[in-house]
Amino acid sequence: MNITESSSNHDNLELMSTKELLHAINSEDVTVAHKVYEIIPSIESFIDKCYERMIKGGRLFYIGAGTSGRLGILDASECPPTFGVDSDLVIGIIAGGDIAIRKAVEFAEDDTNGAWKDLNKFNLSKLDTVIGIAASGYTPYVIGGLKYANKNGLLTGAITCNPNNPIEKEAKLPMTVIVGPEFLTGSTRMKSGTAQKLILNMISTSLMIKMGKVKGNRMIDMQLSNNKLLDRGVKMIQETINVSYEEAKKLLDEYSSVREAIKNYKSKK
Repeated sequence: MNITESSSNHDNLELMSTKELLHAINSEDVTVAHKVYEIIPSIESFIDKCYERMIKGGRLFYIGAGTSGRLGILDASECPPTFGVDSDLVIGIIAGGDIAIRKAVEFAEDDTNGAWKDLNKFNLSKLDTVIGIAASGYTPYVIGGLKYANKNGLLTGAITCNPNNPIEKEAKLPMTVIVGPEFLTGSTRMKSGTAQKLILNMISTSLMIKMGKVKGNRMIDMQLSNNKLLDRGVKMIQETINVSYEEAKKLLDEYSSVREAIKNYKSKK
């Protein structure tokens, strides 16, 4: 049953006022987090299995097409600046290559061998994990990628939005969130995309916390790549070791890392 393509709960959209459109869209959006909540056990199982591999040197790959592929790339690209990890620890791959991030590449998602070819550029290990992302659960690019990943001993997961779909069945650890019909019939960049983004946030953030990239509730390994983040880093140090802003800034200037500044300050006490 392809729920993601089923008719919207709303009709005559072109006759609605702006206010009516916004309230109608929001009425659908508020249901998404509850649907994600319902599958937390599946997300938990995936994270724990993936973590077991990542602490041994494994990497996490996202594969998808269109909106789903872009969401994977977005999540992966945020890991280095947020958690200070290498850019090859969490990797997003989209059908059609980087040009598809901004512009649709015709029929790229229909290539069942494409994802595995793209993955093989990264010298894969059996410690690596692949998540297939596809709202419909029927994208050939993702199905093929997961099939080959399974055959080669990688751990596989999937984030989809239809029950009993082929990608869900192919993945060892599926995460299927049923958000129902889209506000705009078939436009899975809406509720389905929101659900996928929420789940990706949960996965990457939880993994990085478990891997020691967070202290308390602070991003102590974040990249200090602009003045806002430098200021945030100084305040983290200031609040953690109870020193003045000026002293915290000196420590950050000296060690160029929130973690190292705190560590070295404490070691001298």
